[in-house]
Amino acid sequence: MRTAFFAAFAAVAMLAATGCARRRDLHVPEDVVRGALPGGAGAFVIVDCSSGAAGVFDAEASAERLPPCSTFKIWNALAGLEAGVISSADEPFYKWDGQARSIAAWNRDLTLREAFQASCVPAFQDLARRIGRSRMQSWIERIDYGDRDASAGLDVFWLPAKGRKTVLISPREQAELIRRLLAGELPASAKSRAVLKELMTVRSTARGTLYGKTGSGADEAGAYVLGWFVGYVESRGRTHAFACAVKGKGVMGKDARAAVETILEKSGLL
Repeated sequence: MRTAFFAAFAAVAMLAATGCARRRDLHVPEDVVRGALPGGAGAFVIVDCSSGAAGVFDAEASAERLPPCSTFKIWNALAGLEAGVISSADEPFYKWDGQARSIAAWNRDLTLREAFQASCVPAFQDLARRIGRSRMQSWIERIDYGDRDASAGLDVFWLPAKGRKTVLISPREQAELIRRLLAGELPASAKSRAVLKELMTVRSTARGTLYGKTGSGADEAGAYVLGWFVGYVESRGRTHAFACAVKGKGVMGKDARAAVETILEKSGLL
């Protein structure tokens, strides 16, 4: 059952700034969220990183664990940074193997930033192999990533495919992980967090800056049916972590990102 939210972000931010916000619910306009999501359905979670107050659209959908798809690149990159396998956003990262793939941006050598922004799957599969099975399993356990199940294989466990059981994580868990990252509650150095912030930068406006990563999942026939956008927004001295997941025929990560941008824009945060 969906929970209705009627107050705007501005009211909560004002209460928090004056030290009067004691409740743990962050109210978001239901009509804005519903109008932004494809078909009016999906999950959207937002967390005020200062107060810890959280707003949830569709509690049931926000608790459903799903394959993370390419949103796992956030944590794959952070694991690589912490392991010392990678160190900076613009270092040479991916050496193209010469195999032509359907996404043209993958068919060349890439820096870490370029590979992250192009969501280059083979580049991050290679990173996972360089990190190694033991370090990767230890990493997802240390950060408490979803159901922690990487048994499908070191370089595929976040990627849905026929007959494969991926690691699973809910939108609520995704948003909370971002909050914990920003609060310094995860085993990641300030340097690693700074590099990751560079990688995740999406866009800036006069109101704020958006950071995030999309993810897209396909069904057994290869048709896209799942879209993610996970990240945070810095606006007017405050930071909000978020996660959005949408499902349906033809739905992709770009649809989840568009929904989040609309919600944040109409809420005055972007």
